[in-house]
Amino acid sequence: MTTAAAPVVARVPGSKSITNRALLLAAAASGASRLYAPLVSEDTIAFRTALAGLGYRIVSGPGDAWWEVTGKGHGPVGGGRVWCADAGTAARFLPPFAATGSGDFLFDGSDQLRARPLQPLADALTRLGVSVWTEPCGGLPLRVAAAGAWGGELFVEGGLSSQYLSGLLMAAPLLRSPLTVRFRDLVSRPYVDMTVALMREFGAKVVERPDGPVEIAADGYCATGLRVEPDASAASYLFAAAAVTGRSVTVPGLGTDSIQGDLRFTDVLARAGAHVEVGEEGTTVTGAPDGRLRGGFEVDMGDISDTFMTFAAIAPLADAPVTVHGIGHARLKESDRIAAVAQNLAGCGVPTEVGRDWITVHPAARPHGARIACHRDHRIAMAFSVLGLRVPGITLDDPRCVAKTFPGFRAELGRLFPDQPAPTRV
Repeated sequence: MTTAAAPVVARVPGSKSITNRALLLAAAASGASRLYAPLVSEDTIAFRTALAGLGYRIVSGPGDAWWEVTGKGHGPVGGGRVWCADAGTAARFLPPFAATGSGDFLFDGSDQLRARPLQPLADALTRLGVSVWTEPCGGLPLRVAAAGAWGGELFVEGGLSSQYLSGLLMAAPLLRSPLTVRFRDLVSRPYVDMTVALMREFGAKVVERPDGPVEIAADGYCATGLRVEPDASAASYLFAAAAVTGRSVTVPGLGTDSIQGDLRFTDVLARAGAHVEVGEEGTTVTGAPDGRLRGGFEVDMGDISDTFMTFAAIAPLADAPVTVHGIGHARLKESDRIAAVAQNLAGCGVPTEVGRDWITVHPAARPHGARIACHRDHRIAMAFSVLGLRVPGITLDDPRCVAKTFPGFRAELGRLFPDQPAPTRV
């Protein structure tokens, strides 16, 4: 292990969460909006393609430096079949948007996406007067018979996913009357805060009451220009890599003004002994010279659950057990992420304990290489790739799945850490 030198600058692509929200908001606005530095990945291309299929014009600048979306100021008209591929944001955001338009829309996706729940969203749309049908299991395919929708008061259960609430909030300015939304047991609250911040960027009038309700005026959106921040979830892998190799990594453009809650992953690394600097221009993480992590603590990562795998995968390198809790909803993502992490760590000789919404990872004196079952889950693949910088012999059964959100991940990891072992395909 080498002593940390000057920070290396990481190239992290744009935020998926911001890109897909901004695509929808731009389509809902009146006029042309330009999104600078959007993420170009399987999920965002799926979302963009779905919007184009709904009749919205989207053009690209040189090298995809920007995307320009010509919005219509209203929901889609005419109906049609909408393919969401693997993109959970498409399946949760586009049906409420379609409900504000007119026509018969059928949403479908991959087998992986069909397994993810949609019933809370369908129930909420029904309460807004929209005709909605789902499969008996409450998932895709989902049909929306749209003829506009009314506002009023709506209660949303938030315990499974914050994406239901985000989708409903983004559709609200296109309803026929104002909407007041109440919710409880909300997971991943920072993503809803991001949604509200972006809605305001596009001119929506949103009031968050101290007692909880969110009130949205039915006044539509205005076109705007928006620069997409680097993806904080994607940056977590490179920050974690710095922590376990004793190096120093800087991600520019991801600093104190970020609207992404997942930047708080650096707080977890700080508890584990890394040195963290979050400034106006970017964030730098520096690992201890020997790459050792400090354990012996518990942390609630419910609000930043997309990064819990990043920490759990490197936790065997700590000097004491760590417990991550508040992550039960992560069982309903691309994979059962708690189970997937535990099974893959076991394959590396790392003992764990799991519960409904928590995992404890124990130190391993000599973790060994293993074939990592990615479950077509990009975050499992990237998290265990970081462990592979310290544990030779780790291989991935599906390295290509990182293209969902970070197509250049393997190349960037190799550029930043050229002298470290890198996971390969079986």
